[in-house]
Amino acid sequence: MLDVDQWPTLREPVMLVALTGWVDGGLAGTGTLAAVAEALESPRKFASVDLSDLLDLQQTRPTVSLIDGVTRRIEWPSIDLVAGRAGRDVVIVAGPEPSVRWREVTSDLVQVAQHLDVQLAVTLGGMPAPVSHRRPVNVLATASSRSVAQEVGALRGDYFGPTGAQTVLQVALGDAGIRAVGFWAQVPHYVAATPSPPAIRAMLERLREVAGLTVDLHTLDEESDAYLERVEEGLSERPDVADMVRQLEAENETDESVSGEDLAREIERFLRDER
Repeated sequence: MLDVDQWPTLREPVMLVALTGWVDGGLAGTGTLAAVAEALESPRKFASVDLSDLLDLQQTRPTVSLIDGVTRRIEWPSIDLVAGRAGRDVVIVAGPEPSVRWREVTSDLVQVAQHLDVQLAVTLGGMPAPVSHRRPVNVLATASSRSVAQEVGALRGDYFGPTGAQTVLQVALGDAGIRAVGFWAQVPHYVAATPSPPAIRAMLERLREVAGLTVDLHTLDEESDAYLERVEEGLSERPDVADMVRQLEAENETDESVSGEDLAREIERFLRDER
């Protein structure tokens, strides 16, 4: 299923993965990947995985565009692989989560990582959680091995339940001997359906620390300030939500952790609202 145009020449790249369709509160994963893509030097799409036969196309539809104002062109869903440089060589893997044949798609992506000698793979997502937007965004992690866990810290070790294709990929990469990490930004559940610049910024900060990426955060600082102002304005019009936020802050004042049971409940709520 993997179609390679031309393999890029890279040196010990990091692979970043965000597949839409599972949990991505605040668009933290896809937004982070988009910010890295924008920062890449000489980006080039070098491969793709055609998903036209691997998706429920009534849920993830193809798109149409006009070429000359008259002729229509259909763009079929795909997972695209782009190579570039942001302080170090980077491979971006982005697209919809397949509906079927996860094992085959995962195997293809693992082979790409092996062929390019990927040194670290990072999957990205946002986890709706019972936390306040007035506090710094926590980025928790999962890891493919104990040694990798010691490097990244802040592990999310108490969530058990349904998972997404990028977590399956993380496990497969680890089984293939490639260091793999999953970063999850904790996004307040009451604003998880809209893009969250603070969550994206927190994820990029972690990528700069762990993967050595060079990404300018200045624009996101400004967007985060504007975002928080909009949320506060919205709360002034929704006293019921404002009361809930105050309750969350009181409950978490002495305990910053969020239980796996709380996370599972918020994930279920988020997915139900998305449907």
